[in-house]
Amino acid sequence: MPCLTVGGGSPHAELEPQEHKGFMRQETAEREASERLRGGQRPRSPRGWGLLQALWYLSFYRAVVTEAHLRRRALAFIFIRFSAWQFAGCDRLWAGLVTALCASVRGHFGALPLSVFHVLGARPRFASGFSQREWALKRGLCLKLGALLLALGAGVAALLVALLVPGVAESRVLKVLGSGAATLSGSGLALGAFSILKNVVVSEKQRIERLTNSERFASQLGFMSKVRAEVQALVDFLAFMEVFERRRLRVVLEITGLELCYPEKVAGVLNAVNTLLSDANAPFIFILAVDPSVIVPCLEQTGCMKGMADNGYLYLNRTVTLPFSIPEMGARSRLQLLDAAMQTREDLMYRIITRNVERRRAKGDRGPDTADDADAVRCIHAAFRCLHDGSDPLSRYLPACGTHVRRIVNTIPITLRLLLHRAAGGAVAPRAAAAWVVLADGWPCRLSWALQCAEDAGQSPAGRELGRRSLWSIFEEHAAELGALAQALHNALSLDGDPELFQSFLQRDFPFTARDARILLAVTVNLDHSIRHKMGLLRGLDGLRAAAARVSRGVQCPPPE
Repeated sequence: MPCLTVGGGSPHAELEPQEHKGFMRQETAEREASERLRGGQRPRSPRGWGLLQALWYLSFYRAVVTEAHLRRRALAFIFIRFSAWQFAGCDRLWAGLVTALCASVRGHFGALPLSVFHVLGARPRFASGFSQREWALKRGLCLKLGALLLALGAGVAALLVALLVPGVAESRVLKVLGSGAATLSGSGLALGAFSILKNVVVSEKQRIERLTNSERFASQLGFMSKVRAEVQALVDFLAFMEVFERRRLRVVLEITGLELCYPEKVAGVLNAVNTLLSDANAPFIFILAVDPSVIVPCLEQTGCMKGMADNGYLYLNRTVTLPFSIPEMGARSRLQLLDAAMQTREDLMYRIITRNVERRRAKGDRGPDTADDADAVRCIHAAFRCLHDGSDPLSRYLPACGTHVRRIVNTIPITLRLLLHRAAGGAVAPRAAAAWVVLADGWPCRLSWALQCAEDAGQSPAGRELGRRSLWSIFEEHAAELGALAQALHNALSLDGDPELFQSFLQRDFPFTARDARILLAVTVNLDHSIRHKMGLLRGLDGLRAAAARVSRGVQCPPPE
């Protein structure tokens, strides 16, 4: 059962955990049906009566991995979602990964079976030959337990005889032997029960956290070996439960949020996947939902690239055993993403908005804000209807990233309400306002450049006729200047989407004019104005350099007398 590391990378798409869980559960059902048709044994669960069976096998039997077990098609998945940003504040992010793994497996099977395995369990072994026996009696444990019980019974019997039988009560030797045998054997049994109880109370997660919280954490030479031992015990327990449940088990660990962590922590998580959890027989499937354009620079900033020529892509290729990139979303998927984002905002759902307006009209509430609210509701609904319309060109420009879609959904109502508040709602249609929000979210750098150039041109004497010019013509006129400043604006330019889509957006589908931009800029809340201010500073510095160069040429080459 090899460990598998799946890397899902895309700068525009997100993995849908519920979707791939559904596919995996469907695969589980199909495999179990196929196993029953083959005449295989029915899978069992360690719950109810099965829990007592599991505890009995855990205590007195050792699992044997047979050839028949390896050919079983029945499969079950244990899903674990690890969001790295939740552990970004801890000193060792990879320790959070291991504790999440231990806690999830413990929660799935229960504390008691795992505790009994820690105390009495044995690592499963492979069968010799083609034997079909899946359980081997622990003869050594049975002999030890029988000896302890025999010693306890003999000690208690000798003690009762010494205390109750007349004529023997005066024998101190029998009392000492009986009490000693009963005490030693009873203490051995009590110690085993106490160990099980201790493992029930103190989980693997707590033990690892106790080690990481120690003041001597940085100097503990045996820390990694202790964590590795905990993980190995977990792997052995899963192998045991595979034989008991009569099906293969796979732990699916989805790692997300690495882009939000510091570079050292990103490298720590990947090292944990490589060193702690990549056992050849480990039943783990790691799904790394990352954006390589963010993760690769993080890796190249750390010291884990030694010997790889500081190549983060090479490190990812050696870590991920099944790479795939999510293709760009289609129109239907984008609309589904928009619907999912709107479900998080109940105030934006049309039915709820309409119901609230009708309720207020029925009550006769005609306060000063009623008309404004009704107009805002009508405009918001019209804007989102354009986004939902697959035939509308605006839907083509919806981003494929869930975070950006949620930003658009949250920004459109604010923009429309600000337009109505400024009495500019009649000058700009709801569809145009929604398009402006999408434009500011998808191309913040190029839009800021066009706005800054329009602002600078409007301050010149010839700027009176600027309001009728299209925003695209202004951008196109100064595109070469933007290319000259590409190095200084590299980080801002990396925020923009496809340049060809930006051109088709402003040139064909939504030809905003400089006047439209001036009205909408006053209510734009999803555009970082510091980008535009930086562009203005750079243009001013270029103007000073050009003036200085002209003065320098005039001094060097004075006009002839």
